[in-house]
This record gives sequence, structure tokens and C-alpha cells, in this order.
Amino acid sequence: LQEEATCPVCLEYFTEPVTLECGHNFCRACISQCWEGSDISCPRCGETVQQRNLRPNRQLANVVKITKQLNLQAAKGAGGDGVCERHQEALKLFCEEDQTPICVVCDRSRAHRAHTVVPIEEAAQEYKERIQAHLKTLREEREKLLGLKTTGERNCREYLKQTQTERQKIVSVFHQLRQFLEEQERLLLAQLEKLDKEIVRIQNKNVSKVSKQISRLSELISEMEGKCQKPASEFLQDVRTTLSRSHVGYKSL
Repeated sequence: LQEEATCPVCLEYFTEPVTLECGHNFCRACISQCWEGSDISCPRCGETVQQRNLRPNRQLANVVKITKQLNLQAAKGAGGDGVCERHQEALKLFCEEDQTPICVVCDRSRAHRAHTVVPIEEAAQEYKERIQAHLKTLREEREKLLGLKTTGERNCREYLKQTQTERQKIVSVFHQLRQFLEEQERLLLAQLEKLDKEIVRIQNKNVSKVSKQISRLSELISEMEGKCQKPASEFLQDVRTTLSRSHVGYKSL
């Protein structure tokens, strides 16, 4: 049925099929290429027929329509949507040059006649094997990267652990250093406070001593001044004793 619905010139489904006097059928556009004036040379048998005797073949057009519908139903029943949009045939072949699925009608057309065509399942298996090879490489690369990621994360944890240990050491050292400095501060301040007290004690002692000396000198001076105010006869009495006392008083300072 599919062969009967195919034009022998374009090898595709008939489009506006016409019948020649010799009984052969062609697409109107295809047979028009064979015109020689008002005559037509039949591509199948070579017989010359009159152009005016071309008859539209409506029955064949209906057959073509029915064939397309049957092929569409068969293709959908066999595998779903793998149907040629142009010919409504199942996509059972694969064109290597165009890298696209085609139907058997496409295979007989001029567009794919010289191309390398293989069964679509065979092509799918071949490309699946290629993709599987690529997938193997990609998985290996992914595993390698996952290993690097794991190693990097482990190293990061180790480094963070080391830095945390160093941080604790630094905090401990500076805590001890602060305690030492605070203790030294207390000791030095205590020594200074003790020194302050000693200075004050010595100063008070010296002031007390000097104050006593000042008091004795003041008494001696008053006594000498009083002695000098007396009459000459009284003043000269025991004058040597007075001089000796003033001299001894001065020496005692």
C-alpha cells in the first residue's frame, strides 16, 4: 500500500496525483518536468502521451490519505510520537550525515538518497555506547573532584583544629603573663608604699631632732641675750662660763 502511494519520480507520497494514458501515476509537479511542448514522455515506460490527456486520480489521492493515516496510527501504536511530520511515517531510520531520524519515505527521497542511513535502534545503541563512555569519564572526573573536595574539607578541619589549639595556647600564655605582671605590679607598689613610709618616718625623725635643737638654741640665745642686757659688773660675773656654754651649745648641733 505504501509503495502504491509513492511517486516513482520524487519517491515521496503523491501530491495531486495524475494518470497518464499509459496508466502510470505521478505527482502533477513531477510529470510537469517531462513536458516537451504539448507532449509528455512517461518516465516509467518512455511512451509519449498528450499533455491534455492528464487525468487527476482522486481515488489514488484518497489512497494516499488513507495510507498516511494508517502509518500514523501504526507509528503511534508502536512507539508514541516517533512519527515523521512530513510523511506521517514511523521514524525507523537515522541519517548519519544530517544526524536526524527519518522515515522510509525520506530515505528514498533526493535529500537522503546518497546519505548513510542505518536502522534507528542500531544508531541509538551506537550513540548510547558513546554516551556511556563519556559518562564513565565524567563519573571518574566527578569522583576525582569529590575526593579532592573531601581531602580539602578534611585538611580545612585539621588546620582549624591547629589554629584553635594555638589560640588556646596564646590565650593561656597571655593570661599567665597578665597574672605575673599584676603580681609584679602589686609587689612593686607595695615596695614603693613601704619606701614612702620609711621616707616619712625618717623625715619625721629628722624634723623632731631639728626641732629639739632649735628649741635648745632658742633657750641659749634667750639666755645669752638676757646676759648681755645686765649691768657690766653683773654681766662679767661668770662670763667665761657663759662663753663656754655658748660654745658647747654650738658644738652640740
